[in-house]
Amino acid sequence: MAKAATLRTLSDDQLFDELESARQELFNLRFAFATGQLDNSAQMSATRRDIARIHTVLREREIAAADALAGASQGSAGLAGASQGSAGVGIAETGDPS
Repeated sequence: MAKAATLRTLSDDQLFDELESARQELFNLRFAFATGQLDNSAQMSATRRDIARIHTVLREREIAAADALAGASQGSAGLAGASQGSAGVGIAETGDPS
């Protein structure tokens, strides 16, 4: 139903509205399936995939916002220090060969 590319054009509020609508539709499909009124059970799978797509787009935006915030707060000096800090961690520091 909803393609990821079209979901990416929506605002966060619109995505949350779409998510709520898809959850309601899934509830209705499950109810119809349980009562034997659902003719095409593949609709349930398609709706679950739509919900997953919406969650994926929301998570992409969350990660992008966190990266932008972290990049702005660290600056270039913070990035150089972060790359040096992880190079020295390992067996040589602990002295434990196992």
